[in-house]
Amino acid sequence: MSPSGRPCSLSLVFLLGMASEGIGCLSRCSCQYLEVNCTGQQLQEFPVDIPLDTRQLILAMNNISYLPAVELSFLADLVYLDCRKNLLGDDLDFTFIGVAKLVYLDLSFNNLTQVTFSTFSHLLSLVVLKISDNPNLVAIEKDAFANNTWLRHLDVSRTGLTFLDASTVQDLPNLRLLGLSDNLWHCNCSFLDFITWMMESDVRFPDAENITCYSPAGLRALRMPAAEAQLHFSCLTQLYKLDYVFLCLVGFCIFLAGTMAAWLAGVCAVTYEAYASKGEEEEEEEEEVTA
Repeated sequence: MSPSGRPCSLSLVFLLGMASEGIGCLSRCSCQYLEVNCTGQQLQEFPVDIPLDTRQLILAMNNISYLPAVELSFLADLVYLDCRKNLLGDDLDFTFIGVAKLVYLDLSFNNLTQVTFSTFSHLLSLVVLKISDNPNLVAIEKDAFANNTWLRHLDVSRTGLTFLDASTVQDLPNLRLLGLSDNLWHCNCSFLDFITWMMESDVRFPDAENITCYSPAGLRALRMPAAEAQLHFSCLTQLYKLDYVFLCLVGFCIFLAGTMAAWLAGVCAVTYEAYASKGEEEEEEEEEVTA
């Protein structure tokens, strides 16, 4: 040992690395210091013999369809989880409740169908979230990322999304990168707020040329800047069914009020005529009596 003690510390790191590599590591996975890599091992289930001090877990390119919340919670120090290219389905609510330190999460190329507030709400330290290439992902709740205020990189490209509420992402103060390309965006008046936010935001949108409208047919393949101009014109001048109902009610009220006013005027005129005629007749009778 040198006076500085450096060889001893290096030996300690080496021994810890050997311990993580040799103790509790799955036979089909490779283990290094604080990292477990099970890429492409045809795993059908989440491996349960993962060292508890694991910080980085890579389960990419397997056939895992379910992430058990209890087993995950044993990995309390986990900061990096890569589950891309698996068979994970729609029910991920409360799955990550025990891995609050998670910073990086990749769930791309799976079978997710929705994201709710309960899906990622416990990941208060999350910085990178990739849920792209989930073709069955059709809904992200308005407040789905309300607790993920440290989120900087969010990717929802190549999914089944047709709509995303502007408040879902505009309330993320640290968001810097947002992937939106090759989705089935329905560019109607309800989507105008989101497009306007895109145009005014400082967030960067990779592959921006492929962020286009899918519907309606008149706006198909139109990029967002052009779509915004079209929607601003059509949405500000377009009347909806309720608008037509309101106008009809106003017109009917005006017609009714006019009819009533004309009727009252007629009644007053007839009444006046009657009183005037009666007065003239009385005057004539008085003159005849006097004569």
